Amino acid sequence: MQDVGLVTLVDPAVRPRAGAIVQDAFDLHCPWHHHDMHQLHYAFESAMELEDLHGRHLLPRHLAGWIPAGVTHRNSLHHIRSVSILLSADSVPDPGDRVRILRVSPLMREMIAEAARWPLDRPLDETGQAYFAAVARLCGEWITDEAPLTLPTSTDPALRAATEYTREHLVGSTIAGACRAAGLSERTLRRRFQAELGMGWDEYRRRARLLTAAEALANGKAPIARIAADVGFESQSAFAAAFQQLTGKTPRAFRSRP
Repeated sequence: MQDVGLVTLVDPAVRPRAGAIVQDAFDLHCPWHHHDMHQLHYAFESAMELEDLHGRHLLPRHLAGWIPAGVTHRNSLHHIRSVSILLSADSVPDPGDRVRILRVSPLMREMIAEAARWPLDRPLDETGQAYFAAVARLCGEWITDEAPLTLPTSTDPALRAATEYTREHLVGSTIAGACRAAGLSERTLRRRFQAELGMGWDEYRRRARLLTAAEALANGKAPIARIAADVGFESQSAFAAAFQQLTGKTPRAFRSRP
């Protein structure tokens, strides 16, 4: 990881309590950085990626990212309709110390959309102050409902090579191929996956496939059977069962949720 810098989103002399940044026109692949404010980041369409020191996170339109002040992260989004809410570091009593992926309720979605009325670089009126005070209180509740759509990462070169190979070859990846990429024996690779990533290689591959499928479901209208095949599942029924086990929703329900 390269040097991490603090990114202040407005003039530090202004010191806003809260505000929103509309990011519709952004084409970003940000380096590692952190902010001095909490950030609730949501894409109303397509999907964006968010990564912290604990893992890579895919955020299709049913998920939002919570980034506490001071937490090192990087993200990428490319010309998609998205909004970030920024809150002062003292506005949420227990913000946590890591990125969290949140399930987006209809209320959260509408609150984020309405927050665009108050850009971060402008003073808040009385209504805005009350609005963001309510948002901060709700964030304390929202961050307790985490979604499991994440992939762990590692700074170890061998494991990084194995995980990159697995993500790049979702259909044809094998444990033998992962071992070759890592330069490790199968026994050693399996042991280190479990010890350092908290899951075995087979589970890592399964989750990588499902995350890619979630993005495809959010981004387009390809048949579910086609998506299942494209990420390496031999049958639509096996894909649907695995997807529901991870997300709590069937692929069809995940796609159709507003």
